[in-house]
Amino acid sequence: MKFPKELRDKKDIGNLAKNKTCSIKDCSEIAIRSLSENSWKKYVEKAGLKYNANSRHKIFLCKIHYHQSNKFRKSQEKMFQKKGFLDNSNAVKKGKWGDD
Repeated sequence: MKFPKELRDKKDIGNLAKNKTCSIKDCSEIAIRSLSENSWKKYVEKAGLKYNANSRHKIFLCKIHYHQSNKFRKSQEKMFQKKGFLDNSNAVKKGKWGDD
């Protein structure tokens, strides 16, 4: 729920995961991130973490578990990154037709 600008206190309302515990099994740390279950489920599971599902379809992660999941997500995105035509521009020989 979004409050009007006059009533909004950024210190109190800004943190969605406030007073939530980490969703990872056997972890009781305070969560710093609230992530969508649809988009982060595969990254959390592939990182070797088991989480407790909730009815809001959110995954709450503490700092350590978020770092592990995000590390795996970035490695996956790097492997499947789209290559642009300018990425290989250094490999092309200079000259009008490529043969100097």
